[in-house]
Amino acid sequence: MLVALTIAVTAAALVLAAWCGFAAYRDQPTKDWHFIGMAVVSVLALVQLVVGIVEVARGRQAHDGSVIFFSYLVGAVLAVPVAGFMSLTERSRWGSVVVAAGGVVLAVLEVRLHAIWGG
Repeated sequence: MLVALTIAVTAAALVLAAWCGFAAYRDQPTKDWHFIGMAVVSVLALVQLVVGIVEVARGRQAHDGSVIFFSYLVGAVLAVPVAGFMSLTERSRWGSVVVAAGGVVLAVLEVRLHAIWGG
């Protein structure tokens, strides 16, 4: 796996979490700008999924096994979109809290992905 990509996804997820956490602090629901941020983070996670697939296809193996590795990769790709969908159903400050939590979850998944790959 590319360490730089893992760091980029983690940093973007934490920035999104802080941004939506600040919106929740200001008693605001998620807005269009938040969804653009979620799209950027989701695209980065999707790029990481593709890189992971390519790395395994080239013969490199995750330290803890491919099944766990791909499970974490899929979870990382789904974390922010699921939180974004949930924020659409809750159009209050709690929608922003859910997206902030999704960003933190993605950051934790990234740290674990790095460990699973053998970092």
